[in-house]
Amino acid sequence: MTLALEDAPCARDRSRDIQIARRLFDALRRATTDGIGITRLAYSERESEALNIVATDASQMDLRAERDAGGNLVISLEGTEPDLPCIACGSHLDSVPQGGNFDGAAGVVAGIAILARFREDGFRPRRTIKVYGLRGEESARFGRSYIGSSSLLGQLPAAHLALPASDTGRSLGDCMRDVGVDVDRVMRGKPLLDLTSIAAWLELHIEQGPVLETRNLPIGIVQGIRGNVRHRTIECLGQAGHSGAVPRGLRHDALFAAAELICRLDRHWRRFLDNGQDLVVTSGIFGTDAQEQAIARIPGLVRFSLDFRSHDGKTLAAFYDLFRRECDGVAEERGVAFRLDSRCATAGAALDRGWIDRLKSAARELGLADEELSSGAGHDTAVFANAGIPSAMVFVRNRHGSHNPSESMDLEDFALGVAVMRAAIRQAVL
Repeated sequence: MTLALEDAPCARDRSRDIQIARRLFDALRRATTDGIGITRLAYSERESEALNIVATDASQMDLRAERDAGGNLVISLEGTEPDLPCIACGSHLDSVPQGGNFDGAAGVVAGIAILARFREDGFRPRRTIKVYGLRGEESARFGRSYIGSSSLLGQLPAAHLALPASDTGRSLGDCMRDVGVDVDRVMRGKPLLDLTSIAAWLELHIEQGPVLETRNLPIGIVQGIRGNVRHRTIECLGQAGHSGAVPRGLRHDALFAAAELICRLDRHWRRFLDNGQDLVVTSGIFGTDAQEQAIARIPGLVRFSLDFRSHDGKTLAAFYDLFRRECDGVAEERGVAFRLDSRCATAGAALDRGWIDRLKSAARELGLADEELSSGAGHDTAVFANAGIPSAMVFVRNRHGSHNPSESMDLEDFALGVAVMRAAIRQAVL
């Protein structure tokens, strides 16, 4: 059972949190709107502008704001024993093209609200608390997710620095260098901070699915995050021809071949689900070349993407093997070839049981349900968790999904998520 906002404990804190959130979200929306949604591409001027907005606002609330060697924003409230490993929280500030204003940004704003309240109350934690505004979580621009957090922890493969930007074609390394990243250190795979200096990582994020909305719950506690395997661009190479002059048996139709591959994968996907295995499969980009396509032309080239996700690494590996075998089978039967770009893989993550229980306890003390749920979407938290840093997440109810302009998070729900995070962090830093 949840409490109304005005009846819940610490209503003054929640009102202040909403005030801070509304100010920051409005400023971010004004600065980075594209006329339809929000566009803050990774390592772009708009992403930098978003970081500057948050840094300026935090400084005006007497919080220390600086940039690290990865170009990430770091907001700090120093503890009385600053040599102790810190509690870190935050999220990302980049977005997909024509995305929503809350994906990622909600976690950064939540961290700012927590520190601002501690500062205003004169609360001095033993441990320093740091809020990170991470760069480059989304894969939209470079086909690689978690760039900022992976760089921070020394886990970005050097080869990925050559990935081209989808809008300009410039390399990831060059775009990172433009915003002040120490690319030479990133290239050497050296962590940009001492991993032992972080005692825990926490992230508040909008839920990007319908579970909380369906269950009428304002917040949930995340238990795990799906890993993924993806190809940004797969080419099916056939032979172009006249639509009326080439019989079926003599065709090398790239589109029919690519479509058959997708249908075969769909059948395998259903079988995996029937066997109780966790899996989602998506082809978000699919089409013929706009400069060549014509109603009377048999397509000789089709480009598409694939994204496989699961909590179980073995399931991902098994499905990927099936995918490669089906590529070979369709290619032989239809006389085409499949050409794949670099395979990008991100491990899933199980979150820290101790922090999950601490967040659940905080929720119950605030009169909230302590529902656990899994994250189908990826988050920077997975990178921290897989680096051995105890990590946890709070989801906030969000209508209309994510990665679209219609994201809809009520600030009252946001304030409840912040309250849960604040209570758990305060307990950990006393």
